[in-house]
Amino acid sequence: MTQYPVQETRASRSGLTPRQWQDFAARYFAPLRMTFPEGRDFRAEVHQVAVGDVHLHDMVTDPHTVTRSPDLITEGEVAYCKLSLQLAGTSGLEQDGRKCRLYPGDLALYVTQRPYELSYTEPQHGLVVHFPASYVQMPPDQLRMVTARPITRGHGLGKVAVPLFEQLAQNMDLLHGAHAMNLIRSSLDMLVTVLSAEARDSGQDLSEGYLLHEAISYIEHHLDDPDLGPARIADYLYVSVRQLHSRFAAHRLTVASYIRNRRLQAIRQDLANPLLGNETVHTISARYGLYDPSHVSKAFKAEYGESPSAYRARVLQADAA
Repeated sequence: MTQYPVQETRASRSGLTPRQWQDFAARYFAPLRMTFPEGRDFRAEVHQVAVGDVHLHDMVTDPHTVTRSPDLITEGEVAYCKLSLQLAGTSGLEQDGRKCRLYPGDLALYVTQRPYELSYTEPQHGLVVHFPASYVQMPPDQLRMVTARPITRGHGLGKVAVPLFEQLAQNMDLLHGAHAMNLIRSSLDMLVTVLSAEARDSGQDLSEGYLLHEAISYIEHHLDDPDLGPARIADYLYVSVRQLHSRFAAHRLTVASYIRNRRLQAIRQDLANPLLGNETVHTISARYGLYDPSHVSKAFKAEYGESPSAYRARVLQADAA
């Protein structure tokens, strides 16, 4: 069964000791190792807000190091992304063979299913946004290209993206109600655009995935088609079904599973939208090409650990609290 972070709408904690801070990180992020400077006091405080599956953590900490080592990563676990925005002080990030230093006004992305290290050599203040990697519509190999790449407030598209996330950090308590998830999803979509542009500017070749990108784009715009499948996509792209399967396989994906997962993700997003609270699960599922309620319920529960109705009741109740 897929496990997701603890569902807690909003909370604040202060005066956390090293042990309490490590327990908090394991509870809300993933198993981590932490080291703390000897002979120095350590305290941390955090204010957190959850909007659906997206968790925002405004954190102030003393110096320490955080390590996500290979032995702490379980095969098959759900992939999450973490966006780190530096608000005061500095931090270091290392993942996928890259190291970067974040200064106030810088942000960077990293993922939980691969090793990483964070180093805080001075008291610091930062925002960490924790969300399912499925929200980022990039194949795993291409997502690997954009981790640990700093986006700065004063350069390129960072001039647009960083202030947006700074505003989210400053107004976390306003993130509730019908439009909060749409705002956050739009912000994350912008982040992907900026990261891709920065990778290209840095000389990283993302063009080899052109066919995959075109296929994914077609899928995104035709989720409502009950006949959506490899043959229809291949015909649209003027390639063979075998070539299409090969391109997905190169990224450890299958066409059928990708379509299935995207439909379930879209259904899940609509179920969490209070503006669609008067629509039945069947109506929402049919919007994405799935017309068998029993099949949808079983697939949804297998993927997310609860039925569509139970998920909707839990999320909307938390949103109304």
